Amino acid sequence: MSDEQTNAEISEDIQQQADGPVIGQVEWLDLTVNDATRVKNFYSKVVGWKSSDVDMGSYSDYSIETPADRNTVAGICHARGPNANIPSQWLVYVRVASVSESAEDCKRLGGEVLDGPRRMGGSHFCIIKDPEGAVMALLSD
Repeated sequence: MSDEQTNAEISEDIQQQADGPVIGQVEWLDLTVNDATRVKNFYSKVVGWKSSDVDMGSYSDYSIETPADRNTVAGICHARGPNANIPSQWLVYVRVASVSESAEDCKRLGGEVLDGPRRMGGSHFCIIKDPEGAVMALLSD
């Protein structure tokens, strides 16, 4: 908490979190690669992360967890099925009001939609590339 932040601002922040998703908030981080098992093992040694298997039917992806309390902090996924077109890089997922509207704004402003919009789990989802080439995933209800 910064010294400049008032009690009212803190209360508003807490209320927004209690009310549900916050537009603009980073909600998830994952990595999609050809050999997720190898990369999961790499980061387990380099960073100290632990992991749990996520059954995908004929293979497993991984929930990545902090070593002490096993809190899930990211995912490492195989580039298969619906993930086949996702770039091999750490990808942040940011909450937006409407994935469809944000995807249209992206294209209108010189960006590119690399995947989607489509449903993923219980959310609308797409991956965009900005005019400079940086990639981000967007989520909305």
